Amino acid sequence: MGYAGYSPGNVVAEKLTPLQQALQGLPLEQAAETLEIIHKLTKNIVANPKDDKFRKIKLTNAKIAEKITDVPGAVDLMKEMGWVAKEIEGEGSVLELPSSLRFRHESEVVAIIDAKDYYKKQAEIEKRRRVRSSKEKTAEEEAMQKKIEADRKEKEAEGPVTQGSVAKKIVGGAHVISAADLGIGKSSGGG
Repeated sequence: MGYAGYSPGNVVAEKLTPLQQALQGLPLEQAAETLEIIHKLTKNIVANPKDDKFRKIKLTNAKIAEKITDVPGAVDLMKEMGWVAKEIEGEGSVLELPSSLRFRHESEVVAIIDAKDYYKKQAEIEKRRRVRSSKEKTAEEEAMQKKIEADRKEKEAEGPVTQGSVAKKIVGGAHVISAADLGIGKSSGGG
């Protein structure tokens, strides 16, 4: 039996479901908070499947607006999960989960947990990318480095210096006494 070109142990990436695509389509900066509230809403429905108070979300609620309504892709994610957008007189825009729809821990809750892990990994990748880019040389630093390299090559092209520096005796300067003048370090020849 062959492996159809795949070596044992290699995992072929599965195509993402529409729910997984929606879960991974949130902006990285807002994903953690958005997924946290969607996770809570979903767990409430799993734990209380017949309680209607968990099946309606007012999109004008300040907390919901901040973490779902105003987050690009979040309302679409909720719709992908089965929520239906409605206008209710006196309440405004709401998302409502039809009573015929049941969330299961194994699918919706686990998908949200997987998405949280996905965004944690993406945040780490972004953090490493920022650190790398901050370590990269700026254009000014690169220009200075090129100038230094050009100066070094110019000096090399001029060749070695033909006249070396030679110490010259200074006459008439201050008299410096050396250790030898004082007899330090000389053997007295005794025996």
